[in-house]
Amino acid sequence: MFTGIVQDIGRVVSREARGGDERLLIAFDRLDPSGINVGDSICVQGCCLTAVELRDRTFAADVSRESLSLTTLGNLESGSRVNLEPSLKAGDPLGGHLVSGHVDGIGEITALSGDARSTRIEISVPPALARYIARKGSVAIDGVSLTVNEVQGNVFGINLIPHTQAVTTLGALSAGTRVNVEVDQIARYVERLLLDSQEDARSHGRRASRD
Repeated sequence: MFTGIVQDIGRVVSREARGGDERLLIAFDRLDPSGINVGDSICVQGCCLTAVELRDRTFAADVSRESLSLTTLGNLESGSRVNLEPSLKAGDPLGGHLVSGHVDGIGEITALSGDARSTRIEISVPPALARYIARKGSVAIDGVSLTVNEVQGNVFGINLIPHTQAVTTLGALSAGTRVNVEVDQIARYVERLLLDSQEDARSHGRRASRD
C-alpha cells in the first residue's frame, strides 16, 4: 500500500529480457537504502514492484508480461525517469490517499494550459474507467496522488502545482503522453456493494414471486 506522495525520481539504468518477462534496474538518489530490503514493495511510476536485488543505490525488479502490456512500464528505456515511493509502514503519515499500485488503465494527456503558477492538464481514459472518476475525488497518475477538478465524459482535468512538477515526473508531461491511472479504491468498493445489493434485491424478488 502507498500514499501517492512521491519520495524520489529514479532512473532506469537497464532492462533485461528474462524468458518473456523483463528485469528493470533502477537507480535512486533520495531514498534511504537502509530502509529498503529484498522483497520490499516499491511503487514505480504507479506500479507496485518487488525489489529482488539491491546494490549501492540501485534496485532490480522483475516485471511480468501482463504488467508490461497493461502499463507504461513496457515503454521505459534506459535513462527514463520514474516516480518512486516505498510502501507505507504503520505509523507513516498518509499525505495523499490510499494507493495500491495496481494500475487500472492507461490514460493519455489531451491538453495542457497555464493556470496562474500551476499547469492544468486534461487526461482521457478508457470509458470503462471514467465511471470511477468523480469531481473532487482522488486519482493516482503515474503514482502521484491528485485531486480531480472536473469530469466531462471520459476526460478529466487536474492541476499540477509547481512543487508537484518539480519533485515528480509529471512536470515533463506533454500532449500525447500516456500515463498510468489508478482510480480511487473507494469507488471500486462502492460499485461492488451496489451490485451485491441489487443482486440481493433480485433474489429476494424471485423468492417472493414463488411464495
